[in-house]
Amino acid sequence: MADYLLTARSPEALGQALARLRTKRGVTQDELAEALGISRRYIYELESGKPNLYATRIFELLRELGAHIEIHARVDDEGQH
Repeated sequence: MADYLLTARSPEALGQALARLRTKRGVTQDELAEALGISRRYIYELESGKPNLYATRIFELLRELGAHIEIHARVDDEGQH
């Protein structure tokens, strides 16, 4: 098992981190979207860091407070969680 620490200071960085984690777990965008009951397009937009007001405001708030988002994940060698 490997531990991953992903840091995000922007919507784009968060999207990249989520895409890396999804890939490490061996899950496709379609599979993730289906599991969450959302569209694959929405997953794609999140992972590509497409700007939206909600994400932009969250990262503005975090910057103002001198903070960022960290994602801690544990992934085994076969990509399962």
